[in-house]
Amino acid sequence: MKLNNIELQFDDFATEMTKLKNEKHFDYLVTIIGEDFGEEGLGCIYILENTESHERCSVRTIAKQIGEEYVIPTTINLWNAANLLEREVFDFLGIKFLGHPDMRRLFMRNDFKGYPLRKDFDASPEANMFPTTDEPESDFTTEWNLDKQGNLVATQHRMFDEDDFIVNLGPNHPSMHGVLRLQTVLDGETVKHIYPHLGYIHRGMEKMCESMTYPQTLAFTDRLNYLCAMMHRHALVGVIEEGMGIELSDRIQYIRTIMDELQRIDNHLLFLGTCAQDLSALTAFLYCMRDREHVLNVMEETTGGRLIQNYYRIGGLQDDIDPNFVQNVKTLCKYLRPMVQEYLDVFGDNVITHQRLEGIGPMNLEDCINYAVTGPAGRAAGWHNDVRKNHPYAMYGKVDFEEVTMTGADSMARYMVHIKEIYQSLNIIEQLIDNIPEGEFYIKQKPIIKVPEGQWFFSVEGGAGEFGVYLDSRGDKSPYRLKMRPMGLTLTGAFDKMLKGQKLADLVATGAAIDFVIPDIDR
Repeated sequence: MKLNNIELQFDDFATEMTKLKNEKHFDYLVTIIGEDFGEEGLGCIYILENTESHERCSVRTIAKQIGEEYVIPTTINLWNAANLLEREVFDFLGIKFLGHPDMRRLFMRNDFKGYPLRKDFDASPEANMFPTTDEPESDFTTEWNLDKQGNLVATQHRMFDEDDFIVNLGPNHPSMHGVLRLQTVLDGETVKHIYPHLGYIHRGMEKMCESMTYPQTLAFTDRLNYLCAMMHRHALVGVIEEGMGIELSDRIQYIRTIMDELQRIDNHLLFLGTCAQDLSALTAFLYCMRDREHVLNVMEETTGGRLIQNYYRIGGLQDDIDPNFVQNVKTLCKYLRPMVQEYLDVFGDNVITHQRLEGIGPMNLEDCINYAVTGPAGRAAGWHNDVRKNHPYAMYGKVDFEEVTMTGADSMARYMVHIKEIYQSLNIIEQLIDNIPEGEFYIKQKPIIKVPEGQWFFSVEGGAGEFGVYLDSRGDKSPYRLKMRPMGLTLTGAFDKMLKGQKLADLVATGAAIDFVIPDIDR
């Protein structure tokens, strides 16, 4: 969508955002985009959605400057999803959110010098912004507010009580699906709080995009979530194509939709396998990996890749589909349908599975929306959040499929949503595979691609939730600001709510059922 921002001044911001939430029912905070707007100063764009009408709007506000500091009122009192989203903006731009109870860095080290997404950030080796000692840690968080005289005042909040027992899950790989550290506060074996520590694999992709041409930025998407490479690149080429006004052929749209769904099956098969493995069921993992190989074989014959899929490009596809692609996809669909029941027989309907997943990591509908728990995890609580239905792209508005929702609102329901979504992906593919029209697989572009001035946001339904890309173009061959809305950041931010009062072992089971991939979060 092309952004037509609602402009809010600092003094009116809190009141007007409250009206948008409570009176106009914009109850889903999609993302917060921090940006250095140049001469206008630092500020944020908030993308909101009304979950009843699925209408979206964008709000822009410029931070108030107090001395050398920049401040914006927090929105965490309206949307809990703002917790980590505002910390991300603070981390990269230095904007302090007034009233936020935990203004610590999120991805960068606590002693990192500077704010990387500011345009005047000095990234030279001489700047010495990379500390060489161990990272200092504190038991306190900081809340910033303005006193009656308009001065910025800091308040310290203690994170741990004296009798709290702290266990770090991660940043080692087992059960954390990557280098994620969850600082877990326990009372015996009962979880009291979870503080996520991110950024162990942060690579500064959004910053690097500012100095790259648009075709060069595409390679990053495959390295965010290697199980959703097609969908992630679809979002990036989609926002660029929308900005440029490129009209794609039906052949391109058909093939992209089929490839997206093959990638979704790939993602869900690995999810089912690793979910079982996290609960010590190795056989189910082997079954899922066996069948995932068949999916990758079909994709590889066209794309040339198995993990990294360099297939979508601005204006279409890298190459046409393989001559055997149609027949092999049909054979794959016929093979996979009975196999899904096999996963349930081996693991999904096992008595141990029910005991480990039922009632574990509960998150009701209202909380899922408030914490922006999208994808299968949100649909397990009955939230109709599928981007393919609410904001159709490619061929999704023309195919018949069901949006899988459940009411269990726990880890077992999340597991079952993934099972049922494999059937729906097969339904979508079977509707399209025999009807791929003739036409161009690539709409030729100029050697140097430039996007007209403007701001756009394009999102897709990834394997674990909504993945979106925001683009601010100033008419150059490189983006002025490119921001990715990861699937897993808000999922990780909901762990504290999901797991309070649960057992330590339930944290591992909930993490298995949430389906997050760390490079997607860290970028």
